[in-house]
Amino acid sequence: MPYSKFTLEELKQKFNIILTTNKGKFHNLPEVSPSQFLIEDLEEYLPLAVAIGSEKARSELIVAPILVAVIKHFNQQISLFSGIDFNVDTELGLNGFCDFIISNSMQQLFIESPVITLVEAKNDNLKSGLAQCIAEMVAAQIFNQRQSNNISKIYGAITTGTVSQFLELEGETVVLDLPNNCGLKPPLLRGKKRSFAEQSVRIGWRGFLAISNRPREEMIFPNLQSSAVLTFL
Repeated sequence: MPYSKFTLEELKQKFNIILTTNKGKFHNLPEVSPSQFLIEDLEEYLPLAVAIGSEKARSELIVAPILVAVIKHFNQQISLFSGIDFNVDTELGLNGFCDFIISNSMQQLFIESPVITLVEAKNDNLKSGLAQCIAEMVAAQIFNQRQSNNISKIYGAITTGTVSQFLELEGETVVLDLPNNCGLKPPLLRGKKRSFAEQSVRIGWRGFLAISNRPREEMIFPNLQSSAVLTFL
């Protein structure tokens, strides 16, 4: 059955998922500033996407540009998949369409090592995408186990384009982040005046890309000089 058909109760019964919350779980991640190019693009894209008001507009004009910027930040050492069928186990119901998947691999022709699933919320309601996102995370976890990929944690994001919520799956436990200060870091409330688009990008750029349990001084991706956490979305 499609990922979108799952409920939280079904995930608990079928996969023994334990759902917990943690206020500000990702709040203290190091901030990665978006490029000026991205900020300038979203100065134009964001108001247009909001004015159009459709999920397609938000996906194309807000979410996709930020995800592409993430790929660029990592020098194309990771891969991005958009609107792709991710069929892992039809008997378990882990099959169907995914909005976005980020893979810990340069392979762009097929999914090799999924680490982040991103779901676009329906009707501006983040909760509407929660079960779907967790189901996709479970599928990614099982996929990696079967491929002997050494990835202990899977991350998820649910977004409307302007508001996002983040999750972490390890074992059977899913941690749902409850952001502090409506997602705003204190430094963003002080200092120079920023445009609406710049504030939105900086607020949104606080997601996560934590792929392995390697020490922070090591690299997440081969040949990449980067810390173990990239903040995005």
